[in-house]
Amino acid sequence: MLRAMSVPAARILVIEDEPAIADAVVYVLRSEGHQVEHVGLGAQALARLREGAIDLVLLDVGLPDLGGFEVCRQLRGFSDVPVVFLTARNDEVDRVLGLELGADDYVAKPFSPRELAARVRARLRRHSHPYPHAGEAGWQRHGDFAIDREGCRIRYRDQPLPLTRYEYHLLAALLARPGAILSRAQLMDRAWDSDADSADRTVDTHVKTLRAKLRAAGASDEPIRTHRGLGYALQA
Repeated sequence: MLRAMSVPAARILVIEDEPAIADAVVYVLRSEGHQVEHVGLGAQALARLREGAIDLVLLDVGLPDLGGFEVCRQLRGFSDVPVVFLTARNDEVDRVLGLELGADDYVAKPFSPRELAARVRARLRRHSHPYPHAGEAGWQRHGDFAIDREGCRIRYRDQPLPLTRYEYHLLAALLARPGAILSRAQLMDRAWDSDADSADRTVDTHVKTLRAKLRAAGASDEPIRTHRGLGYALQA
């Protein structure tokens, strides 16, 4: 039997208003050695998250006050802590909205607490070293772009881009082959974990957010070009 890879104990905030679900999730995560806190309202969650010292958030979409999507939107204004949505809604539009707001994973109810714990372990492993340590490596320039691959940083016209880790890996994949058309499958393979529960729409969503950030950085055209039926390419 394969043993699950261990991860260091983490500080996890469970934001869930249904006591039975919260109790089960808290119990199984504490049994794995994690420090777990629980709140039932979005406003309480944001107040706690502003204090810091949380490694991962399990966030129910259907909260009675702010709602999970609004909590995530506000959270992304001050923190990049991993967020896993818990929801009874599994429609694609909800999954895409969650990704657009910066969620890292999406688990539909009903779920097995043990399965959820395994997803948490996987997410913590990926986030424990989200980027290689930034050293003294120089920047490589590609037209208006410059990339520091050791520091996982990208600039556009000498302006730093505030990228999520998936946005970074997606843009880095395009920068590795400027002018080449990369299919959605190729981009998924380069930018997402091999076991990611994602679809082509995930790539489209992240391209959309990348384009918005490039426009905010002064791009007057579209550096990332769509080639219908083929994929995306970075303008050479």
